[in-house]
Amino acid sequence: EVHLVESGGGTVQAGGSLRLSCAASGFLFDDYARGWFRQVPGKAREAISCVGSSDGSTTYGDSVKGRFTMSSDDAENTLYLQMNSLKPEDTAVYYCAASISTELNPLMSGEADYWGQGTQVTVSS
Repeated sequence: EVHLVESGGGTVQAGGSLRLSCAASGFLFDDYARGWFRQVPGKAREAISCVGSSDGSTTYGDSVKGRFTMSSDDAENTLYLQMNSLKPEDTAVYYCAASISTELNPLMSGEADYWGQGTQVTVSS
């Protein structure tokens, strides 16, 4: 059975850091395009960072470039999101996702085969 389980969310003051984890089971994470998304109630889901399965090319959304870094541990089948210099506008539910597509664009558009349950990140001012 396939699962994606996020962890590491919480409440932090502006300027602080958090590290999110996404543990995959039931499939090999690095065989898939994978990434992080976030969503605020009433707003569209936003792609934060995505990485392709073929060449490992990584993209970042403009709102997080230079502050967030995505990485992976293939041995642990886990994806990470290091979030630094957090701002109140980073407050959202963060999700990880995976897509079997060899192209990155479908995942960046939110078309994923698997989604995690989400973890809340709250940044206080």
